[in-house]
Amino acid sequence: MVLEFNENGHTVSAGGITVELFAKESNLLRFLYRNRGRAFSRGQLLDSVWPLEYPVERTVDDHIYRLRKKLVPFEGLTIRTVRGFGYCLTVREQATGIDARPSVQDEELREKMREVFVKYHQYGQGKSMLALARQQDILGYELDPFYSVYVHFVQGDLEWLLSGGDPPGSERAYWLLLFYMFAGEPKDALDYCERVLAARLLPPSQHREMEILNILELYALTGVPEKAIERLKLTRRVIAEPGYENFDTPVSTAEMFVHLMMGTPDEEMQRMAGAIEDLLQAKPFLREIGSYTVIKGLWMLRKNERRTGEALLDEGLEVLELSGFVPIRLFGLYRITQFCRQFAPFKGVEAVLRKYEALFAEEQARCGLPGLISRIEAALDNCLKTRRQG
Repeated sequence: MVLEFNENGHTVSAGGITVELFAKESNLLRFLYRNRGRAFSRGQLLDSVWPLEYPVERTVDDHIYRLRKKLVPFEGLTIRTVRGFGYCLTVREQATGIDARPSVQDEELREKMREVFVKYHQYGQGKSMLALARQQDILGYELDPFYSVYVHFVQGDLEWLLSGGDPPGSERAYWLLLFYMFAGEPKDALDYCERVLAARLLPPSQHREMEILNILELYALTGVPEKAIERLKLTRRVIAEPGYENFDTPVSTAEMFVHLMMGTPDEEMQRMAGAIEDLLQAKPFLREIGSYTVIKGLWMLRKNERRTGEALLDEGLEVLELSGFVPIRLFGLYRITQFCRQFAPFKGVEAVLRKYEALFAEEQARCGLPGLISRIEAALDNCLKTRRQG
């Protein structure tokens, strides 16, 4: 049985049946389902589902009681009481001796499915990736190891990235670091990025992406845009190599943001915008369309064209929402709020900042980011310490 959770409406579905849940019931069920087969004490469940809150153990019992009643329509789904300890979610297996998914062993199918994920990834169709990932059992295929982790990043599942599954610590560190970059002060994020790169903590491909792309805007946001311009020389050399064909647009977008923060004249900004629009004509990837539209909106604000600028910001954020990539929409809002805080000389900046700070806080809360910052820092510190000791 595969459960499908509705991100916005707090519903859960399986086999054509949909059940409505309250927010905490949904969070509790998600946690138990991700860790099905494992028993958790009431204290562990409180720490995982009610972080930074102060409920009592009875709270867990009450939520389990209500969940059990609501889950009755789902045959084979049971929340067991582990006497003297806590609770465990179990899912009934298929009858012994019957392989309901023989296609899982088909290597050709596995490779074809991976190619589909690569295409969805390329086009920025996060929702398509998630929908396909949730249908593994029904469609009878096994998710590629990379995408089995990546789908959790796409949907902003920070709890899983911190403690779920079994990805190597270095790979887990990359996804956590990206979220940390969108969480608070640019100087803190830059410090972690530089330490991680110096320690060569990340797998080679992720190290390279951090080095040539992810770090660029942090230089601009910390007042050293000249470092970004210097790094772009390396970036352009790397993306000219085979295998980096789809980096042109995100790199050009990051470069435009750096120049925006530097106060580069409008004539040069227009040249960069035209080049990006040409790239998007050839490769209309949702993530890149949304990100570019946000940066173009910021440029309009810099030109004191507030109405046009806000319209473009909202349009860009809508495209990022449509893509289904929670972290990329978070990054869009991070760009907006940081720009408004640091580049203030345009009319109405206070009102614009209030509007998008509220949206940014809402997006951070959506993936539980504010309450997980200390755990992300601890995880990154632990990875760096382990690396030094190794």
